[in-house]
Amino acid sequence: MTVLGSGTANGGISILHALGLGRGCSVAIDLTTTVNVHDEPIELHNDQHGLLDEVLRCWTEKGLPTPSTVGWEVLSNVPAGQGLKSSAALACAAIRALNEASWAGLSDSEVVDMAVDSQINCGCSVTGSMDDAWAAVEPGWKLVDPRLPASESVLFEGVVDDDLAVLVVLRGERAAEVTAESFSENKHLFERALASLTNGSIMDALSSNGMAVASSTDDFEALRTCNLAIASGALAAGLSGSGPAIAVVCYPIDVHNIRNSLEQKGLEVMETSFAISEVAKEEVR
Repeated sequence: MTVLGSGTANGGISILHALGLGRGCSVAIDLTTTVNVHDEPIELHNDQHGLLDEVLRCWTEKGLPTPSTVGWEVLSNVPAGQGLKSSAALACAAIRALNEASWAGLSDSEVVDMAVDSQINCGCSVTGSMDDAWAAVEPGWKLVDPRLPASESVLFEGVVDDDLAVLVVLRGERAAEVTAESFSENKHLFERALASLTNGSIMDALSSNGMAVASSTDDFEALRTCNLAIASGALAAGLSGSGPAIAVVCYPIDVHNIRNSLEQKGLEVMETSFAISEVAKEEVR
């Protein structure tokens, strides 16, 4: 069995949910999904939506060079079904693997477009999660309009302080039903998040968006957890995606205190950081 191509993409957390105002913003975190394309079939257990089949269908429909046999291998530490952009990471990593295998030379925006189409077609995303896909392929944050092609979609973008810590509070499988109507009822809260984002206050945007999503999904326990994290020293805390995971951002010196406060409530906490560019990684080395 031979690896024909390999691709990696990041998970992320939400800064602005796209269902709120029709524009979305996510930021990459240092959790990754790697997909390898093999020249023989492989039994796959971690693709319940059939997203990889849809990626391959979108790929072939575009007339791109396709291996005669595709076997998918997925290696990921991005928790699935939690609002941490696992589907966007999987789609983008798979497209990058096909890109490497076929020497197609796709740009990041072309990868994002195909990931959006694949997620919509397999039913794992209402909006296509263009902001999530951008976070999967590039570090930093981007406010995007998903109605536009990816190459034209970025309205604002920026970087985050890579010295900050990110705590992810895992809360099991999603129970709340996500509807566009419930999000529209909290438009004023999403507008507050958007105003903070456009003013460069990404931490305020994360918390305001989290409050809006919690209100839209009646997740009042999430509000209590976010308040506990902030009272324990966090800079920001809010639901990521449609939940149930909660993203908490803090200074490294405060990680121990915040983590203890959350774990004393019986919550599972994963520690990570914001993703940084390859150039920045080389500078660190």
